[in-house]
Amino acid sequence: MTEHGEAAYAVLRHVRPLHLQAARAVTEALRDEPLTMAIRALLERLLDRGPQTVPQIAAWLDVSRQAVQRVVDDARLLGYVEVRANPTHRRSHLVDVTSTGRDAFRRLHAGEITTLTEVAAGIDRDELLVCADVLERLADAIAGRRGASGRMAP
Repeated sequence: MTEHGEAAYAVLRHVRPLHLQAARAVTEALRDEPLTMAIRALLERLLDRGPQTVPQIAAWLDVSRQAVQRVVDDARLLGYVEVRANPTHRRSHLVDVTSTGRDAFRRLHAGEITTLTEVAAGIDRDELLVCADVLERLADAIAGRRGASGRMAP
């Protein structure tokens, strides 16, 4: 292995435990909420990218359309999302966040930011921004490589 590859691996070996710990923290924070982690992720995606179809959301999450449809249906029952006609595709409707969903996400996210401010107090803000950039570029590179060869396993 090269030193560059070893350095990339050193980053990746921390991603999974970090993700699992963060998921547990979010799940705990949602304990008394009607929201699930999946609905929270759906709301965040729609607020970041605007209205999308179920297939678009499924492709981003790398899960089945059926799994996303179940989350959308649950979020609709809670009044967090609405489904409307798609002017570019008759059968694939657009999913969008309602004001109730927007308010719920913003309230939860504000609590997350407060917690993360405390958790990351000892880490320089610029280092966090560099880390986020590196992780985004690494994720994009791995996604592109996986599509090309089908054999990435970090």
